[in-house]
Amino acid sequence: MGQKDIDTPHKVTKVIIEPKTEKTSEKPESRPLEVGPRAICVALAPNGKAIKVTANNPAELISTLQSSTLAWVNFVVSDLEKDGTEIAVKLGYSESLVRTILKGYYASFEDRDTEIGIMVPAVKISGLEIESFPLLVLVRKDLIVTIHSSEVERLVLFSRYADGLIRKLPPTMPQLDKLTLMLVRILDENNTHNFEHLREIEEQADAMSKMLLDPSAGRMEVGRNIYQMKHALITYLNNLWRTLDVLNSLRFGDAQLVSDDPKTLARVGLLVEDVNRQIALSEHMSEVLASGLEVLQALYNNQLQVMNNRFALTMTWLTILGTAVLVPNTLATIFGSMAGLSSSELFFYLFILTISTVNATVLAWWWVMRKVHITKSPM
Repeated sequence: MGQKDIDTPHKVTKVIIEPKTEKTSEKPESRPLEVGPRAICVALAPNGKAIKVTANNPAELISTLQSSTLAWVNFVVSDLEKDGTEIAVKLGYSESLVRTILKGYYASFEDRDTEIGIMVPAVKISGLEIESFPLLVLVRKDLIVTIHSSEVERLVLFSRYADGLIRKLPPTMPQLDKLTLMLVRILDENNTHNFEHLREIEEQADAMSKMLLDPSAGRMEVGRNIYQMKHALITYLNNLWRTLDVLNSLRFGDAQLVSDDPKTLARVGLLVEDVNRQIALSEHMSEVLASGLEVLQALYNNQLQVMNNRFALTMTWLTILGTAVLVPNTLATIFGSMAGLSSSELFFYLFILTISTVNATVLAWWWVMRKVHITKSPM
């Protein structure tokens, strides 16, 4: 089952796949093509035989599910809320279950005693872009249904070995233990698939380290890439924390459909430990990126200091040259203007020159003190 993910960057919303269409003057814009649900079902017959079938709608699976003691069904749909609700109702779940868990932020856990609704994030990373998509898991006493968009690839590996897993479950094992083990395997594969994408971020971080070693690298490009990587890590960590909340609810929520056997619950505890390790690795990468930002800031400061030194050197030479030209020019102007003046005119001229110089100096000092605020000590 080749699939990609639905775009739900922060909150789960209703999404319809809309291929590009062209407008013409003769026909109105064509409506989006909706893809019907596709399903794979793995069921355990009363005689212990595993059955694997595929279908295009829930009605084709009813007879198989009614004759089985335990089953898992995975649906790939185009409209998660609309098709998901329809599938849930036809398979015996509450009509409001899908809508309720879709209101969660990245993930949610809804326990209704006779049924459980779970939403966990499915992560997809392309380069420095990360997206989060919902994976719905509906549970009742003899059935687990997973629903995801045709835009996300999930549970492909589990669909290959699910019949072997369900066939190897001991016949004497309690039904809740079997159900819980199946649920743990499904959540574990989703977590593993999410964790694989962390390697892509690590590869991007390695390329970023190489870029930081290049003194000619563009500052804007480096800064933008570090921000995008940091944002990807934050989004990834958010997904991990939400997944951890769901696992803790499953582990400590005392749901009626979850086994009370300590060995079975220990499997859920292992999932929690795996997610915690992923969180620790992600936070370590975040620290590495933070150190990269410090290096980048040091590069900026060094470049600014070099530029400031160049400006200071330029201003020094301009001041020297200006002084060398200004003093002779000023003296020549004064003595040239005094030539041919009588004694009375010379006194009057010197008086006006002195008064105008003092007034201009006082005016400049007053303006600077009024308009320019200079602190006595650095902040």
